[in-house]
Amino acid sequence: MTRTLAAQHQRFALHTPFRISRGVKSAADVVTVTIREGDAVGRGEGVPYPRYGESVEGVLAQIAAVAGSVEGGAGRQTLLALLPPGAARNAVDCALWDLEARLGGRSVAAMLDSPAPGRIASALTIVIDTPAAMARAAAAVARAPLLKVKVDAVDPATQIRAVRSAAPDAALIVDPNESWDEASASAMRDVLVEARVALLEQPASADADGWLEGFDAGVPVCADESVHVAADLDGLAGRYDVVNVKLDKAGGLTAALELASAARARGMGLMTGCMVSSSLSIAPALHVAAVSDFVDLDGPWWLREDRVGGVRDDGGMLRPAARGFWGEP
Repeated sequence: MTRTLAAQHQRFALHTPFRISRGVKSAADVVTVTIREGDAVGRGEGVPYPRYGESVEGVLAQIAAVAGSVEGGAGRQTLLALLPPGAARNAVDCALWDLEARLGGRSVAAMLDSPAPGRIASALTIVIDTPAAMARAAAAVARAPLLKVKVDAVDPATQIRAVRSAAPDAALIVDPNESWDEASASAMRDVLVEARVALLEQPASADADGWLEGFDAGVPVCADESVHVAADLDGLAGRYDVVNVKLDKAGGLTAALELASAARARGMGLMTGCMVSSSLSIAPALHVAAVSDFVDLDGPWWLREDRVGGVRDDGGMLRPAARGFWGEP
């Protein structure tokens, strides 16, 4: 049967600005890949991320460069050599998983010999704002089991305390998005302990995180920007306790599962994360989330309108997409 690949840019407006230490965004720009073979259609989504030198145009060009190979029958393992880790490979890889499930009449869960994704606790993000505004945002979702608190290096202590006061029972992940240096982290140690923070995510720049080796942050430290694929793990020894597995960083579900397995083999904790995205990015990530200690898949929560049949948030509990949305025949 003839196989065809198409890729397009889609934009999803956000209902609220998403502010982190390196900037603010008002829309999610994604690249959607569709692979058709006979009557079967597989879909995947990638989110180009400027932090990693990606753009919509660049990702579309990467996909166009391998379209002929994929249309000629190249599979997921071959794709690992055709494209580097990133949003382009993620979109194509996930579309191939979806297509394989539909052609074979077996779900991705069955292909992985694992249970179908179920309802799971997933962090809701409190973005950077004034401490009073962050407290109000936290109070609105205070019953959620897990919150992620975005901070910078200006006044993180007040921001964290404001959220903790408004949400006394939620577990907290604090994410400075690479904005702290060693002095900042040292000054924040007692605050993190006082606020009962469960995880500190990527406090230092990935290009200058050597000081984390042997550093006592008072709480477990998670690598995000410092780890993309399994090959990166050797450089994390002594610096991080947990790794954040994101399909857009790893370049698809195939490489993300490899990273998760390799991290567990090293005795590291796992977190599953995402970019601000639609549910088409989240559905594949649920297969990594099922084996993770922390889950942060609230990308679609920020959209004014998600894809039909996508995942749903229920007070910080993530419900899987409708049957047949992705990865099921």
